[in-house]
Amino acid sequence: MAAMAMFDLPVSALREYVAAVDEPSDFDAFWRSTLAETRAHDLAPTFTAVDAGLRAVDTYDVEFSGFDGHRIKAWLHLPAAAWRDEGRLPGVVQYLGYGNGRGLAHENVLWALAGYAHLVMDTRGQGTGRLHGDTADPIGSAPSTPGFMTRGIRDPQTYYYRRVFTDAVRAVEALRAHEAVDAARVAVTGVSQGGGISLAVGRLLPDLAAVMPDVPFLCDMRHATEIIDEEPYAEISSYLKVHREDVDRVFATLAYFDGVVMARRAPAPALFSVGLMDETCPPSTVYGAFNSYAGPKEIVVYPYNDHEGGQGFQQVRQLSWVREHLS
Repeated sequence: MAAMAMFDLPVSALREYVAAVDEPSDFDAFWRSTLAETRAHDLAPTFTAVDAGLRAVDTYDVEFSGFDGHRIKAWLHLPAAAWRDEGRLPGVVQYLGYGNGRGLAHENVLWALAGYAHLVMDTRGQGTGRLHGDTADPIGSAPSTPGFMTRGIRDPQTYYYRRVFTDAVRAVEALRAHEAVDAARVAVTGVSQGGGISLAVGRLLPDLAAVMPDVPFLCDMRHATEIIDEEPYAEISSYLKVHREDVDRVFATLAYFDGVVMARRAPAPALFSVGLMDETCPPSTVYGAFNSYAGPKEIVVYPYNDHEGGQGFQQVRQLSWVREHLS
């Protein structure tokens, strides 16, 4: 499908756009208690070598304890010779796009080939998209729209992304626990949903070395539902079409997870990207997070691209940029 014409604000207005997302008064207490409850469970990371058929990369099947002690799967890829010969390596934790799981062991090894310890986190309950998943979500929810956006959405304590964001913090802690990794030199990255998760971890773990949110999802969410009708944001609209009485309650919940709020006190250097024809994550929602971002920041703009953003072109930018921040 061809990208639509530029439908959002002009670039000059995007650069000045301020997202109207209020931070909940108990935001810090909410996340502090969430992470404390989870850290009461032993992280207990395990790294089991697997033969992925790759000579240049050593791969490990990883498990660690995420939210409420639930076991989360991941892949760890290490450059085969470097981690044994060169001492501790910088690391990159990658979070995945909506619907995707960690896939097969050989499918996602770019960062290891570039010389980094590369952990790919499985997303609980997901894995029916392009890449399959291996991690269940043991917690159900009240009635919700098909998909993940409205699971437990009436209360931040029960919302689906409370579990995912907590898993994502623990994924960084699991990578740092490996003998090959320099804990002081870890970056996080992801496309779309993975970009939104990266922003959350950037706030919740303020000692990261770098954050790379690529066309990030989960940003300025109320605004997104008001200007587009594409999935996954349309899941929220569909839910509210039926649960008319829940509008204020839903957006009060989402404020605890919105990338705009997360960005406001995320200190690590960040490299964003945005597609100006993006119908999935509208440019103003990405700029809402970028303009709010507290740390040093850059954004790469792809004027004629939709949600695919820069793809390989953006990876070239990331490889160059992150080398400076993790060297």
